[in-house]
Amino acid sequence: MTITDDYVLGTHDQELARLGLQHRVWRSRALEAWSRAGFTAGQTLLDVGCGPGYAALDLAEIAGAGGRVVAVDRSPRFLDALRSAAVRNSLTNITARQVDLDADALPVSGADGAWVRWVFAFLNRPRELAARIAAALRPGGTLVVHEYLNYRQWKFARKSPLFEEFVDVVMRSWRASGGEPEIALPLTGWLEESGFRIVSLRPYTDVITPTDFMWQWPSTFFDVGLRRLIDLGDVFEERGEMMRAEFAAQAAAPNARMVTPAVLEIIAKRDFH
Repeated sequence: MTITDDYVLGTHDQELARLGLQHRVWRSRALEAWSRAGFTAGQTLLDVGCGPGYAALDLAEIAGAGGRVVAVDRSPRFLDALRSAAVRNSLTNITARQVDLDADALPVSGADGAWVRWVFAFLNRPRELAARIAAALRPGGTLVVHEYLNYRQWKFARKSPLFEEFVDVVMRSWRASGGEPEIALPLTGWLEESGFRIVSLRPYTDVITPTDFMWQWPSTFFDVGLRRLIDLGDVFEERGEMMRAEFAAQAAAPNARMVTPAVLEIIAKRDFH
């Protein structure tokens, strides 16, 4: 997908809402990962590619009045959304900064922890970001990452060549923009090359039904992502309507089940030397 806006899927109201839902679906896993990583009160925590800041708000609650969150993103609209949310929630310990993660230095040093979710996969130079995050953390600081491990795994239990075509187009368009949907395994090596020690690797994949809350995550991406592919000319309108009808038919079928894209959770510590 060619990036013609601040983000591949844009920064419009529908995308803000989708990202909010996505965070709510994944929030329990993020909170649990941060706990295992040792994120706690009084720390300086870095939210890399914060988007509209849904995770940054949670991190600010953890850091408390004695800590702070530095949230960085390249989208001015998303950063404005975060600043407004911080005011509404009376959180004064969040600093939101505009940063091009493919090129710019991170505006913090000696941070205690960093959080990155679905960011490396969209960059042209993800290996360089791994090194810049290492430089932003103190020795012993901890990085928590969620990135895709096996994107092609996303499918319905009932065979659906048309939906598998959609997934193929998403991956092909993603790579054409310079990103890599299945970046998690190469990333582990880049982190180690950058001075991190891998503490834990935990894959997440779910087999879900339409009544599961998790279903809302891939289904809302399908809606927004298909519209974007059509707008970009990667999918013809008529073919897109066929894909949309197929998704609806699969969801309505008896005993419908979906396998989600596999996500790898990485927890890594910056070495002391």
